[in-house]
Amino acid sequence: MPGAPRPTLLVLAGYAAEEVERQAAELVDGTTAVVHHDLALITEGVVRRRLRVGADDETRVLELAHGCVSCTLREDLLPLVRRLALDDTVTRVVLHLDPTLEPEAVCWALRHVVVEDGPVLDLVDLLGVVAVVDEGSWLSDATGDRELVEDGRAGSADDERTVAQVVTAQVEFADLVLLTGQATDAWTAYRTGAVLDRLAPRARRTSHRADLWAELAELPPTARRGEVDDAHAPLLRGEPPVEPDAGVELVLFSARRPFHPERLHDALDVLLDGVVRSRGRVWVATQPDVALWLESAGGGLRVGHAGPWLASADGEVWGSVEAERAAIAAARWHHRYGDRHQELVVLTHRASAGEITTALREALLTEDELALGPAGWRRFDDPFGSWHTEPCEDGAPERDAGVETTKGLDEQ
Repeated sequence: MPGAPRPTLLVLAGYAAEEVERQAAELVDGTTAVVHHDLALITEGVVRRRLRVGADDETRVLELAHGCVSCTLREDLLPLVRRLALDDTVTRVVLHLDPTLEPEAVCWALRHVVVEDGPVLDLVDLLGVVAVVDEGSWLSDATGDRELVEDGRAGSADDERTVAQVVTAQVEFADLVLLTGQATDAWTAYRTGAVLDRLAPRARRTSHRADLWAELAELPPTARRGEVDDAHAPLLRGEPPVEPDAGVELVLFSARRPFHPERLHDALDVLLDGVVRSRGRVWVATQPDVALWLESAGGGLRVGHAGPWLASADGEVWGSVEAERAAIAAARWHHRYGDRHQELVVLTHRASAGEITTALREALLTEDELALGPAGWRRFDDPFGSWHTEPCEDGAPERDAGVETTKGLDEQ
C-alpha cells in the first residue's frame, strides 16, 4: 500500500561455502526471502537457483544461452529480486552469493542495470554487504596463488582468477566482516586481524553469533552500503593503520612521471609475492590518453582501462566527472602532464616495502627517456597494449572495461 516501507536487502558473500550457508539458513523466516544461485555448473550453461521463504524451499534449474555470471544476473537474479521487492509479504531479501562472486559486481548491477522500468535499488534499501571470513583459512587463501579452476569453481571457461582475488575483493567491499571458524594459532589470528584492519578499515567486525540485521542497522553514515567507487576515487578508504604490525604494512607509491611499459611489466612481479593486495592508477608512457587500473591479490594480477585522464578528455567527459575528482585533479595539475600520475597502495604481509618502492621507481622513465617526449615514448614496446572484453557484459564499472588476468607475469 502507499507509504509502506520498502524491503531491505542484505548481500551475503564468502568463499567458505558451508559457513556462508549456515549464516544464510539462520536468516530464513516467514517474511525474509533468501536467494542463492549455485554457479558450480555455469560453464555448462546451467545454474541452480534456490529460493527460501519461511517453510517454502524451491530449487529451479536454469539453462542459459551463455554460461556466464553477467547473464545470470541480468536474466534471473535481478528480475527475481524485483519481483520479491514488489511482494507485500516480503520485508527482507538476502542475496546469498555463490562463493566465486565478488559483491561489487552484484551491487553495481543492482544499482545500474535497468529491469523493466528502473534499477532494482529503486525498490529496495540495500542495508549492507556482509563478508564471511573463516579465520582458519582466510589468510592462507588471501595470500596464495591457487586458481579457482583448481577448486572446481571457475566462473567461465576462461576464468583465470585466483582464490586470493575473490576473497580479498569480498572483504574489501564489505560493510560487515563476520568471523567464523578458528585460526590454527594465536599468531595467525593476530596477523589476520592486522590484514583486515588495513584491507577493510571501514568494516565492522563481529562473530558468527551476531544478529546481522542489528549489526547492519548500526553502521555509521559513512558506510559504503554497496556504493561502487569510481576508478579515480581516493584509494585509501577510512583510516587504516599506517604503522607496520606483525609484518603487515601499507605501502603508498606515487610519482609524476610515466612508467616505461616493459620495465613496469617486469617490476610487477614484486607485487605477486608477499603481498596481500595492491590497487591503483597507472600512467604508461605509450598510452598517454588513458589511465590503467592495476590490482593484485596474492599471486593474481589484473590490469584494466580506467577511462581517460582529464588532461586528454573532451568536454563531455569534463561535464560528467564527479566534483571530487575534478577538485583533486585541479589541486595536483601539472603544466605539462595535467592530472596524469602514478598512485598505488600495496598491502604487504611478507614483502619489503623498500624493495617494492625501489622496483616501481626504477620502472619510471629516466631523464633521457623523458626528453624523448610523447612521440618517442610511443615507440616503446608495450606489453599492456592488448585487451579483451566480456561478450555478454552490457555495462560494468569503468575500470573493468578491458581486463587481463594473470598468475605471474613471467607466464605470459
